[in-house]
Amino acid sequence: MTFHTRSNSFPSRPHPIVQQVDEHLYILRSSEVTSTSSSSINHNLSSLGDLYDCVDRLLQLPLTQQALAQEQNERWTNDLLDGSLRLLDVCSTAKDAVLQTKAYVQDLQSIIRRTRGGESEALTSEVNKYLSSRKMVKKAIQKAMKNLKGIDSKTTFSSLNNDQETVAIVGKLRDVEAITLAVFESLMSFISGPKSKPGSWSIVSKMIPTKKVACEETEANEFAQVDTALHRTSKSNNAQNQLEMLESCIQGQEEGLDSLFRQLIKTRVSLLNILNH
Repeated sequence: MTFHTRSNSFPSRPHPIVQQVDEHLYILRSSEVTSTSSSSINHNLSSLGDLYDCVDRLLQLPLTQQALAQEQNERWTNDLLDGSLRLLDVCSTAKDAVLQTKAYVQDLQSIIRRTRGGESEALTSEVNKYLSSRKMVKKAIQKAMKNLKGIDSKTTFSSLNNDQETVAIVGKLRDVEAITLAVFESLMSFISGPKSKPGSWSIVSKMIPTKKVACEETEANEFAQVDTALHRTSKSNNAQNQLEMLESCIQGQEEGLDSLFRQLIKTRVSLLNILNH
């Protein structure tokens, strides 16, 4: 006698889109998500973009929409919506940080070109504006990081009525949220850089080139290098070169965050459509 049973889980051979989501999750988990190098961070932002392309297709699957639209699972769909809003807030904080820094970097470059690196009231004023803006950026990032640390990424499925399809889908989407938050945390740590040391801010000495480079400057990222150059009282690398490297770094992050922000909005809209279906 043969018995036929109906499985409530993903088929033994998952849908190709589900497999693609798993592959992109694996790539990000295998990468240096916590790395503080600009190349690694830009690579992770790009990988997140690829992941969310797959997530959007996953949310369009009838299997996904049916599972998340069930009334008894409305709580978990709302949790996913809350998560999507949290991700948008963090992404917006990172975007504001890089855009604000970019504006001040460009102003500094303009002043340095006009004054040829010499001391002037305009240059002193612009440096002070940049340093003040960095303080505001760091405060915003610290607040966002504090909010991140308060997030409980663990999910229980006690109210899913043993619906393995929904358990698998919600679990996968929560995995996506967790890896996204990890990348954002790494990015914001990169932007924030090390805490500034107290001391006087001599302007002219920051702008004069030298062959000697402090060890901490060569190891620091682009944001930290400029912060250090504008804070140190000893001679440092040519500030213009450092500002150009920072601007290039910011450009890559700005493009990655712009694209990712649009994808996060698209994901949130898809979840809203499922809930309101």
